[in-house]
Amino acid sequence: MDHELSRQIVRKAWEGYDASKIIKSIDDISANVSTNLVFRIRFEDDDIVIAKLSSFGKYDYFKEDHRIIHSLSNNLLYPYENFLAKSLLKNNRVYIYRHRGSGEEAWVVFYNPTRIMERLPRRLEDNNIRKFAQQTAKFHKACARVSKVLPKSSKTMRTDINSLLDQIAEDESRFGTRSQVDQLRYHCDKYLKGRAKYAANTFQTIPVFIDWNIGNFSVTHKQELYSRWDYDWFRMTNRVMDFYFFSRVVSDVGDRTVFSYYITTLTEKRFIQFLEEYHKHNPLTVNEVYFMKEAYRFFILNYVIKDGKHFFHEQYANKLQQEAYDIYLPSVERDFDAEVILKALKLK
Repeated sequence: MDHELSRQIVRKAWEGYDASKIIKSIDDISANVSTNLVFRIRFEDDDIVIAKLSSFGKYDYFKEDHRIIHSLSNNLLYPYENFLAKSLLKNNRVYIYRHRGSGEEAWVVFYNPTRIMERLPRRLEDNNIRKFAQQTAKFHKACARVSKVLPKSSKTMRTDINSLLDQIAEDESRFGTRSQVDQLRYHCDKYLKGRAKYAANTFQTIPVFIDWNIGNFSVTHKQELYSRWDYDWFRMTNRVMDFYFFSRVVSDVGDRTVFSYYITTLTEKRFIQFLEEYHKHNPLTVNEVYFMKEAYRFFILNYVIKDGKHFFHEQYANKLQQEAYDIYLPSVERDFDAEVILKALKLK
C-alpha cells in the first residue's frame, strides 16, 4: 500500500478515536519484512502511541485476535500482567478502524508504546537456552491457566488447511505447476491424517504467538520474559505451534536478517537441550513431540504458501515459496526424527 495513503488512513483512524488530540508527526518504524506497517505517532503534547496498519488476512480475524489478546493481557497474572503490549480501548473495547476505498481495505489498531529492556543475543549461549526454555514453559503454563476465560476463536488449523484446498480447487494456476499443486494436495492430506493420528484435537487450546524471533520480545537482566509486541501470527491453538520458532531462536546460526525456514532446527542438539529444560517445567507428551512435524508442515502450507504473498513483501514471498516447493515440504518426512527427541526426554 502507498505510504502516503497509509499515513492518511492512520490519521483518519486517530480522528475516529480522539480528534481532540492533535497529531504532530507520523513516523514509519516498520520492520519491512511483512506487508504490515507500524507507525510512531507523536502528538503536540509530546505523547506517543504506536499504530499498526494491516491488510493481511480478514478484518474479522484481525478484530477477533486483538480482542482475545486484550482479554489475555488483562487476565495474565504476575509476572506476565504487563508482558503484552496494550491496545487502546474506546467504549471499553479494543478500538479498530476499518478503511475501505479505491479497491483496497485495511485496518488500524493503536498500542501504548512498549517498554523494552534487553534483547537476547543474536546467537544464544547454553545458559541463554536453558533460561529461555524455563521462561517459555512457564509462559505456556500461564496462558493455559487463563485460556478457559478468553473469547472463542473461529479460526482453526483445520479450517486454514481446508481453505487452502478450496483455493487450489478454485484456481490451480495460482499455485504453480501441476507437480507443485499435486505436492500441496499431498501435504494437506498428510497434515490432516497426521492431525488425526496424533489426536491433536485432544491437545489443550491456548493462546500462541508463533513468531518468536528475538526482535519481537525483550527480557530482563535475569533473562526473564519482560515484553512482547508482535502479534502478526497470533492464534488460539495448541502449544506445539510455538516450538518451531523456539527452535529457530536457539539454533546454531542464530538470528539472521536473510532468513529461510528449514526444518532441521527442530532436531539440532541446541533445540534438544531447550526441550529437555522446557520438559522439566511443563512436560510434553509423546503425541505432542510427533506433532511437531505436522505443526511445521502447517506453518509452511498456511503462512508461506497460502498467505505468503499477502503477508511477506514480494521479494521474501517469492523466495520462501520457491524454497517451500524445493526444500521445505520435501524435507518434512526426510529430516525430522521424533525418536531423537523422545529418547532425550525419556518419553515412550
